Amino acid sequence: MAMTFARLSMTAAALLLGTMAAAEDLGDPKRGSRLYQECRSCHDVGRNAKNKVGPHLNELFGRPAASVKGFKYSRSLKRQAAGGLEWHVDTLHTFLENPRQMASGTRMSYRGMKAQQDRADLLAYLRQFSDNPANIPEADPTASAVDHDLAPEIPALKGDPDYGEYLSGECTTCHQAAGSDEGIPSIVLWPEDDFVIAMHAYKSKKRAHPVMQMVAGRLGDEEIAALAAYFGALELE
Repeated sequence: MAMTFARLSMTAAALLLGTMAAAEDLGDPKRGSRLYQECRSCHDVGRNAKNKVGPHLNELFGRPAASVKGFKYSRSLKRQAAGGLEWHVDTLHTFLENPRQMASGTRMSYRGMKAQQDRADLLAYLRQFSDNPANIPEADPTASAVDHDLAPEIPALKGDPDYGEYLSGECTTCHQAAGSDEGIPSIVLWPEDDFVIAMHAYKSKKRAHPVMQMVAGRLGDEEIAALAAYFGALELE
């Protein structure tokens, strides 16, 4: 329900001002409308938006993943949704940078938008089609997102594949070493950087899946690097 400044308490007014300021920091929606041309062949947005190859993007912010009625989602994205994934600025940044990093089995063929400013501008444009934070202080926050916050030395670690093989038993109770993705996504031959970033995203709870969060939370940086090296070089049977 829309609210005016006259009806807001001082606390709510302060929240509103902070939200509006954050919205201004999100990006340039005019530039984002041009970047959206990369998305429009698959995704519709705006008045009378409908599902196309991908779901419509109205009311995207604050929406649980895989929740648009009438759209058939991949099993991979449904699993992320079951783990609690919702679309907010931070999760949208992560997904847009590399969709398969967040949902490895997604049917989305887009390879990702690598420049953080491009993603910020695109999200500022899409934000206009969700609840308006200028009128509704309780609307989904529009705080500026950050890229993955790994220290550069973590992805640079050289993993020991033999140590990774020793550690891999817990992984292969679910993920098949033969590379099959029946029911569970394959992690065989993943690029090492993608593997490391994904595991640290689970560890920091930026990527939703309670089992993976628990597993990653028990691993140190060198152990994650070792597993990345092992699965990245594992030959398929």
